[in-house]
Amino acid sequence: MIFSSNEWDTLREVVVGTADSANFPVQDLDFKESMTNGAWTETEFQFGPVSAEIIERANISLNKFSSVLEDLGIIVHRPLDRDYAALDQFYGYCPRDTVLIVGNNIICSPTKYTSRRQEWQTMSHVWKDQQLVFPDDPDAMFDAANICRLDRDLLYLVSQTGNMAGARWLQDHLGKEYRVHPINNLYSGVHIDSTITPVREGLVVLNAGRIKEDNIPETLKSWDKIWITADEIAHQSFDHYPYASNWIGLNFFMANPELAIVDPKQEVLIKKLSKYGIESIGVDLTESRTLGGGHHCCSLDTLRG
Repeated sequence: MIFSSNEWDTLREVVVGTADSANFPVQDLDFKESMTNGAWTETEFQFGPVSAEIIERANISLNKFSSVLEDLGIIVHRPLDRDYAALDQFYGYCPRDTVLIVGNNIICSPTKYTSRRQEWQTMSHVWKDQQLVFPDDPDAMFDAANICRLDRDLLYLVSQTGNMAGARWLQDHLGKEYRVHPINNLYSGVHIDSTITPVREGLVVLNAGRIKEDNIPETLKSWDKIWITADEIAHQSFDHYPYASNWIGLNFFMANPELAIVDPKQEVLIKKLSKYGIESIGVDLTESRTLGGGHHCCSLDTLRG
């Protein structure tokens, strides 16, 4: 069964990613342009297969993440093997990016990077005979991680990886049962889940470097807010080149409305969550900046509630 309509209901089943055969594609011209014109200039981005050392460290972390979730009684699925390096495709590290689950809808994201559009195949064993939807608008573009689910309200970040055509297609597909709220005044980079992270209904963690009082999405204005500033985020190390910014420390994952899986270095975040009665379990994803994914990115909740 597949059903997940928000970011906080009690987690029953989840996909946790793998770093096996991770690769930064050479032939995907959109990806190449993005990385060539990236904001980071201190080191050169390295295309091609990710080093065995990074993959090994990442997998140790992901296995630990999986074990923590299993100890909580959660069923953990892992992606099937795929030789991304040989195919010059991407990776299975961030299953969040390429499949969007809204209720019982399973939507394969029309990602900006064509090298990522087959990653859903490695999770086909999870939804088995359930129907997948492939957007039929050739102009629609979005990663699933551009979208934050608040039950019937979906926040849709318009950015480098999500356009307005994608928002329109999503609203048309989901119909009147859901409300898609395009957001284009917060962060033009990539995904939403290091900018806005709901903790439970009525409580949200906000990235104070990107959100101010005057541009909070209307849907969240009445919610309690935990603000995290840049100097409150612990430094995230990386290997040679940071594919994610230091804000990846805000990319945490709710196991249920009272329990967060977080980077253990984020002591300020943990303390602020605790003031609202939220417990935290620290799991260190050592390659979160190098490979571009924290706990929310590296997981895909398939059954909540």
